[in-house]
Amino acid sequence: MAAADAVDVHQHLWPEQLVDRLRARTRAPYLRGWTLHTHAEPPYEVDPAHHDVARRIEADHEDGVGLACVSLSAPLGIEGLVRPEAGTLLAAWHDGARALPGHFRAWASVPTVDPDLDALAGLLSAGFVGVQLAATDLLSPAAWERAGDVLTVAERAGKPVFVHPGPEVARPLSRDLPEWWAPVVGYTTQLQAAWWGWHAARGRELYPGLRVLFAAGAGLAPVNHERHVARGGEPPTIDPDVYVDTSSYGPQALDALVRVLGIDVLALGSDRPYAAPLRRLLGDAATQAIRVSNPTRLLTGATAQVGEEGRTWPRAS
Repeated sequence: MAAADAVDVHQHLWPEQLVDRLRARTRAPYLRGWTLHTHAEPPYEVDPAHHDVARRIEADHEDGVGLACVSLSAPLGIEGLVRPEAGTLLAAWHDGARALPGHFRAWASVPTVDPDLDALAGLLSAGFVGVQLAATDLLSPAAWERAGDVLTVAERAGKPVFVHPGPEVARPLSRDLPEWWAPVVGYTTQLQAAWWGWHAARGRELYPGLRVLFAAGAGLAPVNHERHVARGGEPPTIDPDVYVDTSSYGPQALDALVRVLGIDVLALGSDRPYAAPLRRLLGDAATQAIRVSNPTRLLTGATAQVGEEGRTWPRAS
């Protein structure tokens, strides 16, 4: 078993409170038993073992993960529901996340329309590691500007924003697409648009102290910077506070990201239960950076020391 010192910034785990509320619903998103129904994707058979807390901790320890940051599954579309519906489900998420064992920390979530900024500030001050926003709400420079109040709360709290794929748009033929279509085509397209939206909005100028994490290597958007320059964009600069996680990608794609962004903004994110954490990439020093130092700096703004022991993380309360 590997030493459990890695920090996985991207996992999903549904607490009982959220499962119960999803089963009580009659409109998407809802659960019937363990069959998930959403607006745009085919019914999905959820493996209940994937949301078993004890099994998750055991699996993480086998992979050397000592801290797992769990987020609400944004493709469910909960954040985009009308405020009373969204509020009930988000309350179940936050209450359930607070009750998880100390192995876990959680990302907060807010309704897309009229988010309660005071409540978000309270969550961030009470131990939530940051706030997750759906990429579908950040698809353009104007969309990033509309999210400005939430971004400001996170920046003032010194907590990062996690850009995660959101729900796919329902299309007439979407039910006939293969099951992998949404995660492979739709989700990566969302993340690419959100990445370019941040840069086109000059997000760093607007929020100089904000740390941002894009899931799944931002859909490999950084690899397109050469095309961006060729079509009139400005040459890229490496922003030490804009991170991408490793979820869904292996050595070929991650090596390409490192060539563009450097090693210091690549953070371990597995998307567990849908994939396992990255064990190794580009040697011992790079692996330590990706699995320990970079995710620690993302979450706290402080650099982790090699061989650091006894780290403490604030609990959600």
